[in-house]
Amino acid sequence: MRWARGSGSGVKFLPEQRIEQAALDLLYRYANQFGSIVSPPVPVEEIVESHLGLDLRLEDLQGRKALGCLRVRKRQVVIEESLDPTIYPEREGRYRFTVGHEAGHWELHRHLVAPAEQSSLPMEEAEPSIICRAGPSTDRKEWQANQFAAYLLMPRDMIIQAWQARRGELGPYVAADEIADLSDRWCLGEDETPTVEIARDLAREFNVSGQSMQIRLVRMGLIVTSKAQPSLFFGEHSR
Repeated sequence: MRWARGSGSGVKFLPEQRIEQAALDLLYRYANQFGSIVSPPVPVEEIVESHLGLDLRLEDLQGRKALGCLRVRKRQVVIEESLDPTIYPEREGRYRFTVGHEAGHWELHRHLVAPAEQSSLPMEEAEPSIICRAGPSTDRKEWQANQFAAYLLMPRDMIIQAWQARRGELGPYVAADEIADLSDRWCLGEDETPTVEIARDLAREFNVSGQSMQIRLVRMGLIVTSKAQPSLFFGEHSR
């Protein structure tokens, strides 16, 4: 992710618990205004447009090699038009995550764009204020916005409820065998992890990508991607 000149680059460390709480606070404020969200998917477009009052639009951002951007001064969230779910329904999960990502920038980072700087910058420098580049990034702001989107679109309580409905309990699913089978079937490399069936199933319910759902489930400890190794001291302890 790149920041427009004058927008500031000092972003402090935020623990994951604080990012999750920020996402839950947004859901709580939305619920107070429009009613509780009782089941997935989370209406992220309505949250951005109706509750936050931001102008959500699609534009050609390929020249900037970006998937989205936030124009703080204009209160605009712009998404790359190739993610338009009405034309490319298979990209709806990626589209929704990008909208949630920009909502994260609004909630966590918009204060870094000083109002005085916004008004004094030339138009071409002042907007977009925050550009989210395509591809991997180690930028702290980008990571924080990604975490926010995951917590917003896949709230913990909602995930637990959906998991229990499918599994009948909260125990983790050890997916090592399924991952190995899918990797062999699809000829994947060692650095590629396939999405398992239960993650794909829940992804459809939450209207997110299978990959983002699997990452969320792994981080919650509900999917375990490798088998536990036997203890080196097992034999000694069992004597």
